[in-house]
Amino acid sequence: MRTTTIEFDDVVDDRFGGKAWGLAELTRLGHSVPTGFVVTGVSQSSLPDEVTERFARMQGPVAVRSSATGEDGAEHSFAGQYDTVLGVVTPEDFAAAVGRCAVSAGSDRATAYGGADPVEMHVVVQRMVDARAAGVVFTADPTTGRRDLLVIDAIAGLGEALVDGSAVSDHLVLTSDGTQAVRDVGEIPVLSDDEVAQIRAGALQAAAHWGRPMDLEWAVDQAGRLWWLQARPVTTLPGDLNEMDTPVTGATDVYTRCNIGEMMPGAFCPLTASVSGHAIDYAMQMTQVVARAQPRYETPWRQVGYFYGHMFLNMTEGTGLSSGILGNSLEQFSMSICGRVVDELEPKPPKPFADKLVNTVRLTSHALSAGPAIRRLGQQIAAYPIPTGRDAEEILRQLESGVELYCHVTLVHVRSSSRAAVGANVLESYLVRQAVKDGRDESEGQAEAARLMAGASDVESALMVEELHQVVRKVAADDTATGWFLAEAPAQVLTRLRSEPGPGGVALREFLIRHGHRGYRELCMRDPAWAQDAEGLGSMMQAMVQSARDSTGEQPPRRRVDVPASRTVRLLARLAQGGARGREETKSKMASMAHRLKLGYHHLGEVLAASGRLPDADLVFFFDRAELRRVVGDADVAELVHRARQRREALAFQQALEFDDVSVGRPAPILSRAPGTITDDEILGRPASRGIAEGVVRVAKSIQDARDVQRGEILVAPVTDVGWTPYFTVIAALVTDIGSSVSHGAVVAREYGLPCVVNTLVATQVLKTGDRVRVDGDRGLVTRLESN
Repeated sequence: MRTTTIEFDDVVDDRFGGKAWGLAELTRLGHSVPTGFVVTGVSQSSLPDEVTERFARMQGPVAVRSSATGEDGAEHSFAGQYDTVLGVVTPEDFAAAVGRCAVSAGSDRATAYGGADPVEMHVVVQRMVDARAAGVVFTADPTTGRRDLLVIDAIAGLGEALVDGSAVSDHLVLTSDGTQAVRDVGEIPVLSDDEVAQIRAGALQAAAHWGRPMDLEWAVDQAGRLWWLQARPVTTLPGDLNEMDTPVTGATDVYTRCNIGEMMPGAFCPLTASVSGHAIDYAMQMTQVVARAQPRYETPWRQVGYFYGHMFLNMTEGTGLSSGILGNSLEQFSMSICGRVVDELEPKPPKPFADKLVNTVRLTSHALSAGPAIRRLGQQIAAYPIPTGRDAEEILRQLESGVELYCHVTLVHVRSSSRAAVGANVLESYLVRQAVKDGRDESEGQAEAARLMAGASDVESALMVEELHQVVRKVAADDTATGWFLAEAPAQVLTRLRSEPGPGGVALREFLIRHGHRGYRELCMRDPAWAQDAEGLGSMMQAMVQSARDSTGEQPPRRRVDVPASRTVRLLARLAQGGARGREETKSKMASMAHRLKLGYHHLGEVLAASGRLPDADLVFFFDRAELRRVVGDADVAELVHRARQRREALAFQQALEFDDVSVGRPAPILSRAPGTITDDEILGRPASRGIAEGVVRVAKSIQDARDVQRGEILVAPVTDVGWTPYFTVIAALVTDIGSSVSHGAVVAREYGLPCVVNTLVATQVLKTGDRVRVDGDRGLVTRLESN
């Protein structure tokens, strides 16, 4: 291309590079852009007279910036890969600056970033802004992937110190309504609130014009005027983190991660939401229908929400039960879900006594009569055939039939859980009233209830851990087996042990027959169960074998519970224990049905990948069920596949998000958490299993982190589901951010006599691995003794 000059008004596309086009578009938007022009097709040769003459008309120092083809585009930014020269005044310096930009097209850093393919270099020449402040603004957060945030970084003076990292900037994060959610500024802020508002408005206008999140550079001159220096798309974002969100039922509805966060921890793929999320919402809605809190099952979701890839319970929709039945209040409802009174909840109008009586009878009968339905589940699940054919349409029909059965299984589990909650709540309420009556603290009544709950025999999750520990003991008893078991990679040792003819191999095969459908995040359609997760189960067993080899004695026996003297308490304890046993049984059945579906969907993915409909089998988990019908049947699925790939990329960003336990309206991730429940190194939660233990903290925010746990450590986790419980044979105590006395972690902790404190809200934020703490399971108190 011939070297000449082009005015910004004449730049209509990106043929002269993304930087030139971005400035031209900003000018057309009406944004203030410093006067300038484009020099096309530059090289190291001398500049034509027309270019030098155009420079002479600029009258003052200019900035010379590269604008290469492909730079600042939708796919690649090339930020900082090509040269920029500031403060150019003389024609000689101008020619040198243009030549320097031309040379940078072939620099090592640019080649390493964009490859060896040649690029055509153009340069943008603009009058320098006498900047009082300068910086960048992103209309989406490039770090978290959130498109509902706007990020501003600002420094005093020229912006180059921000770009090259030589200066510390003021950092602002704004929510969609302009609120400064994060304000990390110096003693004297670089920007006024009015200037922040101007930058926000201009950036959002640019993003709306381009139709995508933008990265813009700006400067404020000495007179306070805002200038725009550059505009380019943000190239590092994943797919929209909110693309698959369910509608918010009401602007003031209260959502929570409590309870459902134990069953569904972390972020989940869209297929899991469309299968497990749908089943949970169906079961909870049908419970509302039984209690006449709503007339019929409705779509879209009412009881469950799916936001940023995470599952939430809609507590406002759930208050229909507390206002419509006898012996239940808003406070009791919120305590049963969140372990605390949720002040944000507004009660619904109370119903007449006669209606409450009828509703109470209906709901109680629905819960207490679940026994026959529970007993039929095993046969019903076993009768469902896991798809194995090669006809994708037939596989999908079989899976849709399986989802219907899954909804039924989940409803039975909710009935069983309701029965368990009735027993646990009545027992705790009675003992708390007795404690207060005797002049004792409420926490003593709560601790006594937790102690009595430990008396349940044959609890599924506790038996499962015992059986796995039997496998571990058989391996640890054989020095030869222990040697290779600890030396080889986790997946290899599990595969080898499964084929061993000795006692350890036999015990493992029997364990997997009974419990192979269980695992971490077992209701996720994408995450493997233990039977398929050789890496995960192998790592867990290696930690257990090492612990067993290091221990000096036998595993402590399960805690014996003294029989209470009061006949009333004995009766209530038996009711609560039976409920806990039934709840764990139906949770296992629910996991079993989920396991069959995940195997079926994985098979569907393999069939679709083999036929060329999908690029790989794993992508099947990033469609919802309605989209899968299109993937199977439509002629052109390229756009669907592209969106699914973006969702898969977004999942890692969603997984990193954390939420408050309760949100009003659409839940929003936490930007910064101020620990509000810690005073003088004390964290108060809820007692879930009695006893006191001291030890070193191991913070594990994921099951992968837990693989590093050492014998005698205090495990601190956001939440624990059944996949964590085998580690309970290694640790000395358990502390969680959320949970209740009937959560899976609490149930197993009680069976093994582990002190346990749940619902601390902040333990994983406040405590660090290596801290030394005392866990008081009687009072629900965690005290930091030494900081790491």
